[in-house]
Formats: sequence, structure tokens, C-alpha cells
Amino acid sequence: MLLNPKIYLPDVELLPTRNGYGEGLVELGEQDPRIFVLTGDLAESTRAHLFQKKFPERFVECGVAEQNMMGVAAGLGLSGKIAFVSSYGVFSPGRNWDQFRVSVCYSNANVKVAGAHTGISVGPDGATHQALEDIAITRVLPGLTVIVPCDYFETKKATIALGKMIGPAYFRFSREKTPIITTEKTPFKIGQHLVLRQGKDATIAACGPLVYEALIAAEQLAEQKIDVEVINCHTLKPFDEKTLITSVKKTGCCVTVEEHQIIGGLHGAVCETLGQNFPVPVEAIGMPNSFGESGEPQELLKKYGMTTSDVIKAVKKVLKRK
Repeated sequence: MLLNPKIYLPDVELLPTRNGYGEGLVELGEQDPRIFVLTGDLAESTRAHLFQKKFPERFVECGVAEQNMMGVAAGLGLSGKIAFVSSYGVFSPGRNWDQFRVSVCYSNANVKVAGAHTGISVGPDGATHQALEDIAITRVLPGLTVIVPCDYFETKKATIALGKMIGPAYFRFSREKTPIITTEKTPFKIGQHLVLRQGKDATIAACGPLVYEALIAAEQLAEQKIDVEVINCHTLKPFDEKTLITSVKKTGCCVTVEEHQIIGGLHGAVCETLGQNFPVPVEAIGMPNSFGESGEPQELLKKYGMTTSDVIKAVKKVLKRK
């Protein structure tokens, strides 16, 4: 799908993506009495507490017992309810991946797992709390939908869309306030990516909060007469191969941008798609096979090469390989 607004705004509004999750849960709860929300002692951090206040009878506090929480969610999902599991990505699906795999995915339980505090921008919490592998360990699970929304509005839309979808799903969001680059009217459909900016020289495939960095990079490159197309790849599985292939057939190269390990995440999905259908040069922006560390979010993004300037360098590098 094509979207062509003027998004580059120096004074862009900032809101935490997790706010979109909490508000989306409340809206779902008002629409459907089957919605249940579970958390592992992280209600406020994940914004699940908004649902808790409105629907306490459908809120389950499982404590610091993530494996048990996933089992409870599977039981709810298999008994006609729609269960949302709320925790940090390193704990869920990190700590309870086995229960997620067998009790939820293998059983095709109607469970949606929300991984908060993902990416390097978790900052001072350090490596143990920075989920950088969660896309890789979920994208591989059969029948699982995987979503990486880019901002507050898209997170809210993804929450609502997943609540109406039948089957297991995982979606991740960050901790910090992030730029709002979509609106309430921006279309969102699971499995259908958005071309946020048209271009002919190179394709940037991005997901999550770093979509904004990709857009800023594209605008700055335009000042240097380099015309870049930017795709918001919010659905990692099922992956929208058509939109990507159509773009790279026009541009002839691609840069992937994600706040996740380069291995197994968006970069993996893009290279699998292009390798099988239309091989072109690809460069990657993401975590370079490393654990994170404590620090301020912007300091960490700079250290590990996930800023606007890094995206610009990657585009110029991939252009030389065409």
C-alpha cells in the first residue's frame, strides 16, 4: 500500500508506543467481553494497568512467573477467550518461549503476546533488559503473526487489529517516547506494508521507532540529489513480499533499518525475500551481533550505529554496490 504524506517535521510530537498498547486494550475491552489481559508484575510499565482499572474482573496478575503466565493465557485462548500477555520482551517471549511454542503456537491458541521495552533504547536498564533477539525467536514459529509498529498510533491500531484476529501473535514496542509519524487515519492492515516515501535510487525497509530515522535520512539524502523510497515494514510475519519486491525492482538496492539484532530480524526477512525472488545489494542497520549495555538511549543508538547518519552512510554504501 502507498502512503505519501509530508512526514518530515522537526518539531514532531513524541509519545511512548506502549501508551498505544494500553489504550488499545481499553478500546478492545469495551468492544469485546472475551478480552482478558495478563501481566507478570509489570502492569504500569506495559500500560496494561489502564485495562486493569477499567476491567479488573478480566485482568490477571500472574506475578514474576512468566512461564505460568503463558500457560494461563493458553488456557484462556483455548476456551473461547482472547488473551493478551503483557511483559518485557526479554521475559516474554524470552523466558517463556517453550510455553509460547508448545502451549500457544502448536495449539493455535488465541493469545497475543506483547513484548515491551524492546531494543537498545531501553537504555539504563542494560543488556539483560534490552530485547534484541525477540523477532528472531518468534518469526520462526509456525503460524505466528509478528508485528513491529512504528509509533503510538500504529501500536494502538495493531493492538486492536490483533484482538480481532484469530490465532497467536507477537508484537513488540519500546520504552521511550518516540516520534509520531502516522495519524489516526493512516491505514493499518496486518501483512500490508506502507510506502511512506516514494523514491527511485534506493529502498529503505524499516520497522519500529527507527522508521523515523529512515525518513529523516531520506529527506537529508534528497538534499544531496539521492532519491530514496522508505517502506514501513510493520508486519514481519506474514511478510509483505510484493511491496518490497516492487520497490527494489525500481531502485535496485536496499537498506534495512531495525532496533534488533541484524541476524534473524527484518534484515533476515528482507534477504530471504530478495534472495528467492529478486537478488540485489542489501546493507543492514541494526544491532551488530552484540549485547547492549547501560547508557542513555541516544548514546547507545549512536554507539551501535542506528542513527540517521548511519542510515545515510548505508544508503551511499549500497548505491556503490548496484
